[in-house]
Amino acid sequence: MNKELNIWVLGHKISPKNLSANYDMAIGESQPDIPGPPPHHHQKYHESFYIMEGEMDFIINGEQKKISQGETVDIPPGTLHTFKNSGNKICKWVNIHSPKGFSEFFQEYGVPENEPDAMKKSVSPEIIQQVLKTAPNYDMKIQTNK
Repeated sequence: MNKELNIWVLGHKISPKNLSANYDMAIGESQPDIPGPPPHHHQKYHESFYIMEGEMDFIINGEQKKISQGETVDIPPGTLHTFKNSGNKICKWVNIHSPKGFSEFFQEYGVPENEPDAMKKSVSPEIIQQVLKTAPNYDMKIQTNK
């Protein structure tokens, strides 16, 4: 059994799981008042979240939903979405993308948790600009207000 390294991705602690199945799974942890990625959709990925602790606000096709411990949210391909921990405690969650492939995004932009200031580095302007530029490479179509 391999122990995966925790990484910080866009301000969230992520522990990607190395699975042989045709889906990617990661355990995530979001600090209070930390936003998720910019509103986006995937053409091929079906995405799901399960909230293990705390709560998360999701915006799905413009509708806000508060998802609490023990609840799930299902995001079919083509669905515009983002999330934010607007609570006052850490939110722990499981994230699944199907089919397999999206974990490459986490690996590309993840900052190992043992690096000094890893969380801060994960939201540096340089990383944000790179994510915006390369998002389509990861089947991530970011909505812009242009």
